[in-house]
Amino acid sequence: MPAPKNIFKARLKSGETQIGLWMDIGSATAAEICSVAGFDWLVIDGEHSPIGLRDIQDQLRAIGDKGQAVVRVRDDNRAEIKQMLDIGAQTILIPMIDSVEQAREAVKSILYPPKGVRGVGAALARASLYNSIPDYLITANDEVCLILQIESMAGIAALEDILALDGIDGIFIGPADLSADMGYLGNPEAKEVQTVINKAISTIQSAGKAAGILTFDPAMAETYKAMGVDFLAVGSDVSILAKGLANLARSLK
Repeated sequence: MPAPKNIFKARLKSGETQIGLWMDIGSATAAEICSVAGFDWLVIDGEHSPIGLRDIQDQLRAIGDKGQAVVRVRDDNRAEIKQMLDIGAQTILIPMIDSVEQAREAVKSILYPPKGVRGVGAALARASLYNSIPDYLITANDEVCLILQIESMAGIAALEDILALDGIDGIFIGPADLSADMGYLGNPEAKEVQTVINKAISTIQSAGKAAGILTFDPAMAETYKAMGVDFLAVGSDVSILAKGLANLARSLK
């Protein structure tokens, strides 16, 4: 029996835009609610939310087969990436990728030898259902998915070299940090920022890789869909909850 099929990874090649949601509340119950809302993919955010390894494992369990989970790690720390894979994450999003050397090491981190250097310990963990998936080790590389997050001008400058590497399934543009790096803090919709983003998306697509991005603006989301962005996040659980509660309170006062 092989490793579980990574539906998110398979659909990256379908030509359709997968619609996703950022999850920062950090609750397994919230993750379960999000998993039945109809999104194609869900980001468990280990970079900006106050959650740890066990919290992420609980959220993966809560989502189960009801959704496709993407785990964003804090950084490119190899030991942490290994742990995320061992608890059952199959799609890893690594933020703040600024160079081809960093990207090359990220590829090595998610793959078992000889293609990579992922430590062999999943027989003890959830990834192999505690060694009940006999072919896990020889099939895991096929089902892991690596998304690198480019969110600086250094990363943009290195983009073509990064795209030339094997083992990268997609590039996610981080508009908030990119706009800050460009001098437009808090204004990712600035024309100058969007020009860089649009060119980057075109470069990613021309290289045959999947392109992704996040926007909270419905009109911008439609623009990105029209551009053929492969995976598009359109909001977060925190912002939706906060806005919904504020609107409810305002409507009754």
